[in-house]
Amino acid sequence: MPKLHASIQYASNQTSLPTARQFRQWAKAALRVESEVTIRIVDEAEGRLLNNTYRGKDYATNVLTFPLTEEPHLMGDIIICAPVVEAEAKAQNKALHAHYAHLTVHGILHLHGYDHENEAQAELMEGIETAIVTKLGYPSPYLIT
Repeated sequence: MPKLHASIQYASNQTSLPTARQFRQWAKAALRVESEVTIRIVDEAEGRLLNNTYRGKDYATNVLTFPLTEEPHLMGDIIICAPVVEAEAKAQNKALHAHYAHLTVHGILHLHGYDHENEAQAELMEGIETAIVTKLGYPSPYLIT
């Protein structure tokens, strides 16, 4: 299994946040090469600011990924907006930590260069995410109950 150097930063007042150990476990499950990753858990204000600054979208989104390098090993930042994740999990009737696991895997796959800009890319990425998340013991993230 590839080596992970991870920094987990908590900048959110949300309760029921996963532990740093859980974030590392989920990230490692999606790694293909040695990686240095910062996972930052933020509140809505910071999530909105980052999404507006870097994507020109004036709202907080669930996860943002900022790849820094791909060689000689993967480096990047993953920003997860806790209030958005919590609201989505509730609206989709998903276990909160299962949704965090999915979004962590999703962010790591973005660092690896996967995207979902068209249907073929989305199907490939969703298939990989589903395989990883179910291997972690969670249900498929694309089953809405």
